[in-house]
Amino acid sequence: MNTPKRIKKIACVASNSPRAQEGLRQLAECHDLVPADEADALVALGGDGFMLQTMHDYMDTGIPIYGMNRGTIGFLMNRFEPDGLLERLNRTQGLILNPLVMTATTAEGQTCSALAFNEVALHRYSQQSANIRVCINGRERLDKLVCDGIMVATPAGSTAYNLSAHGPIIPLGSNVLALTPVSPFRPRRWNGALLPHSAEVVFDILDPGRRPVGAAADSFEVRDVARVRVVEDHSRPATVLFDPDHSLEERIFNEQFVH
Repeated sequence: MNTPKRIKKIACVASNSPRAQEGLRQLAECHDLVPADEADALVALGGDGFMLQTMHDYMDTGIPIYGMNRGTIGFLMNRFEPDGLLERLNRTQGLILNPLVMTATTAEGQTCSALAFNEVALHRYSQQSANIRVCINGRERLDKLVCDGIMVATPAGSTAYNLSAHGPIIPLGSNVLALTPVSPFRPRRWNGALLPHSAEVVFDILDPGRRPVGAAADSFEVRDVARVRVVEDHSRPATVLFDPDHSLEERIFNEQFVH
């Protein structure tokens, strides 16, 4: 965590949900909001999905983003409280989140790239299981994973799709990634791995003609991939602001012991 520069001007964006729009109205009544290109910080009102989209939309501006929860779980969000927002913002701590960059090559030889703050996920597109070879840092680790899919998840994304696939919850700020299979069939006892954030992961699709596979980097998706390379990208980080009492550790504990 680090302390951001003094914040004097605030911009705000909100999801289309009634709760978020009502929150925007309340903030506009209490504070002089400015356009994002004039602001020292951007307040995002919504849930974790909207926060993720805001990070993508504003990642190249360098503006720190402070999420306030007007959604459901709000793992990346602070509590909603319209009064005293400037004072709260100037007590926050900033966390730098580096996205994953996915480079996907299709069966026809086309290549495309996309960024993901949550996860890069592969999933089968047919009735048959996907057959995937997994290489890490140039070394083959699994010669054939038979599964419905597999993903590389960041700490920020570890409570999303990764968690629903029984992957580990990773504390924000830790330098690890989750490699998590979706419904693995072979190897029978392989449930995934934790990787250093510097790892290069390459997925080769075996028999992509009969067993087609798609790949997604957050909301960007490409079909019929033959190879997918995933590495962490340090050139386009996002800075997310948290209240000092946000208690990420407590949230992580709660998620792991929820019934």
